[in-house]
Amino acid sequence: MARAATTTDVFNAIAEAKRREMIGLLNNGKYWTVSEIVGRMKITQPTASKHLRVLRKVGIVTVVKHGRYRQYRLNAQSLRPQFDWARISKGKWNCPLDSNCKRAS
Repeated sequence: MARAATTTDVFNAIAEAKRREMIGLLNNGKYWTVSEIVGRMKITQPTASKHLRVLRKVGIVTVVKHGRYRQYRLNAQSLRPQFDWARISKGKWNCPLDSNCKRAS
């Protein structure tokens, strides 16, 4: 089966380590400009913009325009389904594949 596009699937969008780092940075509830993100993460502006574009397309971040600046903020509610899935599935990950431990359905 073909993998879903990064910009249409939240799991694929958050699979990239730099985007997860960016989500962690944006997790404080405030708005961040691209230059603030670049300075904190030590990445280039084009790289930050590329990752923010992906996160925005899947709804993980929102953007507001203030003058000539765009400010980004985490939309934590959009990650709720992935959080719930990971919490429910956690027990399956701790069970070795060849063991007889009870599997959650």
